[in-house]
Order: sequence, then C-alpha cells, then structure tokens
Amino acid sequence: MIRIDVPGREIIEIEHVVLDYNGTIALDGQLIEGAAWRIRELCKSAHVYVLTADTYGTVRSQCDGLGAEVKTFPRANAAECKEEIVRALGGKAACIGNGFNDIKMFDIADLSIAIMDGEGVCAGLIAHSDVLVRSAEEGLDLLLKTDRLRATLRT
Repeated sequence: MIRIDVPGREIIEIEHVVLDYNGTIALDGQLIEGAAWRIRELCKSAHVYVLTADTYGTVRSQCDGLGAEVKTFPRANAAECKEEIVRALGGKAACIGNGFNDIKMFDIADLSIAIMDGEGVCAGLIAHSDVLVRSAEEGLDLLLKTDRLRATLRT
C-alpha cells in the first residue's frame, strides 16, 4: 500500500494504481523510456493496471514483464469502460491519464494525476485532476516519492 500523508488532509491510501496507456505511459504505442522500471517499482507497493483500447496493438508486448495487469476494452465507450474498471476496484485508487476519456475514472479516484506529455492533455481533464505534471515519469515518481505531494496537496 502507498500511504500519502498530506498536512491538513486525511492520509491517502492507495492500493490500486490505474494507468491509461496511449498518451500517458506510451507514445505512438511504445512505452515511454523510464516508465518500465517505475511501474515495476510501483508493483511492489500496489496493484497496477494498464487500461487501453490498444489502438496500436502493442500493449501486451510493451508491458510484458512489468508486473502490471493489462485491461483492454472496445474503442467505443472508453470513458465508461475505464470508470467501470476503477469502480470495481472498490476504492483506494490512484489514476493517471491524459485524455477526455479519463475524466470519469478521475472523478471516482482517491488521487488523480494528469499527464501533459507528447500527446498533450485534454483541457477538460485538468479540472478533474488533483495534480498536473509534465511527463509520465513525473507522474509515476509522485507515487514512488510521495513526499513530493505534501507541498502540492496540503491545505
């Protein structure tokens, strides 16, 4: 479990880390350099899930050996599929994404991190995010080095 002790707020406990694939931890279907070892490290503290419609057909080969569970879904209704997956986890979830179809899962997450990397970030997602970062590496690092969130989220 990942415990985030933010001054002035309740402790945030994370048992599940949910990662959007394309645009978040992958660009053009290829895992972003530096994401693999971070995901392997996160798997030591939480259950990690990679969610995708697998537009490029590469998610399984790219995520093989990471320890994360890959969940694919049809390209239609992606937002609802992601929300359903996160809701089924029963709470204590951190979600990381960049797209419009991440809004619904962000709304039910205990912690939501928006990534503004190579594909950009949906402007509408920002209002549903707890934190906005410049890259997948920075977003994953927030969960590996939780003291970084103390100043950002404190009241």
